[in-house]
Amino acid sequence: MAKQIQEILIDDLDGGEANETVSFAIDGSSYEIDLSDLNAKKLRDALTPFVQHARRAGAVTTRRRGRGGSRAMTREKSSEIRQWAKAHGLPVSERGRIASTVVEKYEAAH
Repeated sequence: MAKQIQEILIDDLDGGEANETVSFAIDGSSYEIDLSDLNAKKLRDALTPFVQHARRAGAVTTRRRGRGGSRAMTREKSSEIRQWAKAHGLPVSERGRIASTVVEKYEAAH
């Protein structure tokens, strides 16, 4: 019996589809927020003037969600995995998170 589990991110600001989890820290507290590309850009744009004048502190550690501590994936890597999965007959959606089983098979092949 096969099982496919798909995790769909919901934008914490507007309730739409989110594309990434953005981590940030301020005043000694770390935060994570799921955002669409547009809202992630808005957040980064709003912080840019402060980041440009700030100095780096020690690395901020964040607690990963989910099993196995999945790593954030770049768009290019996601696209590459989707193309590979389609070429090998594996089911993969056009958007959203890629199933961990598909990512594991891709990594095993590369």
